Amino acid sequence: MLNFLPGPVLFALSMMLLIINTVWWSSLIFIGGLIKLLVPITAFRNMLTHIMNRFMWGWACCNGGILYLIAKIEWDIEGLEGLRKDGWYLLISNHLSGFDIAALTYVLRNNIPMLKFFLKKELLYVPFLGLGCWALDMPFMNRTSAKQLRKNPKLKGKDLHTTRRACEKFKTIPTAIINYVEGSRFTKEKHARQHSPYRYLLRPKAGGIALTISAMGEQFTNLLNVTLVYPDSEGDTLSEVMQGKIKQIVVRIETLPVPEVDDARYFNDADCRAQFQRWLNGVWLQKDEQIHQILQRYHSHQLVTDKLTSSPTQQ
Repeated sequence: MLNFLPGPVLFALSMMLLIINTVWWSSLIFIGGLIKLLVPITAFRNMLTHIMNRFMWGWACCNGGILYLIAKIEWDIEGLEGLRKDGWYLLISNHLSGFDIAALTYVLRNNIPMLKFFLKKELLYVPFLGLGCWALDMPFMNRTSAKQLRKNPKLKGKDLHTTRRACEKFKTIPTAIINYVEGSRFTKEKHARQHSPYRYLLRPKAGGIALTISAMGEQFTNLLNVTLVYPDSEGDTLSEVMQGKIKQIVVRIETLPVPEVDDARYFNDADCRAQFQRWLNGVWLQKDEQIHQILQRYHSHQLVTDKLTSSPTQQ
């Protein structure tokens, strides 16, 4: 453990190790992607997909090793019971920092399939990144804007069709897809700009999760509602982790049934969309209270610890 080193030294060391780890595993995934691209045999490609996912598992494990080396982190995790590597899951989570993905892939690496993300189709053409994500079977999709729909109403329903087509491969391969329903990372500025009714969260957006459920809802085993908290973070969590300043990471996983979305109604009926949004708002309200309770317990414990540390030793 190297957390006795000064913060700037730990930051430089962790940055170097994270870059080496990411370059190593992404290079293997890229090579696998080239082979997968050149050999259009379904069974062979499926085998390569399993190998690529093991490479991503290796990346997650090495991230955990780096964390162990540079920081003394207490992982407070609840809700892993009953999860299966051979299941199909839709995961929703609050989004706090650029460290969230590394944290969740590490926590869940042995309990559910490696996490996948819906990506914009434009990323497919980014050198190295696009092929690597394709090799991992990340689903690429087009999102039709409201402006495009106004210009061409015939495009209505195209997003659902392209999403279903992108998810066809997951019918036979256990899959976990993550959706950050807030749309972006939480910041105080965004929170104030949105006039968010929650204390620790941005407003959730129902469109993306509804589209995902419409496309492959019957395949999902469960919905995983994940709450991620860094109780001692002061703002820039990624930087604080890399400097060994984060001492605790709290993860709460709630397993829920997958809500039903009737795409024939959802995308044409405003009342149906409002009802689904109310359900998601309710989930977010409970998550907000859960975060509040976690922070209250942490700060109360920290206050007691500080008092005991600062009090003179009784003779």
